[in-house]
Amino acid sequence: MVGPTGTPLTLHDLPPANTDRWVIRRKAEVVAAVRGGLISLEDALARYRLTAEEFLAWQKAIDKWGMQGLRTTRIQHYGRP
Repeated sequence: MVGPTGTPLTLHDLPPANTDRWVIRRKAEVVAAVRGGLISLEDALARYRLTAEEFLAWQKAIDKWGMQGLRTTRIQHYGRP
């Protein structure tokens, strides 16, 4: 499958399970992997210790503003209705 930056994305390319620093690219890779069926939502939540709400916020930000919507400061700014 193709990742968010246009390059191939495999399980090996996903962020490590112990990721603590979530940069834009890593968040987008996890969302792309779930959407593309590379990893299930349940597996992603468990692997990365995410809540469903957190993952869904990433997904919504990508849908609405693209990868730049995943910037922490942008989510805070864009998070208003």
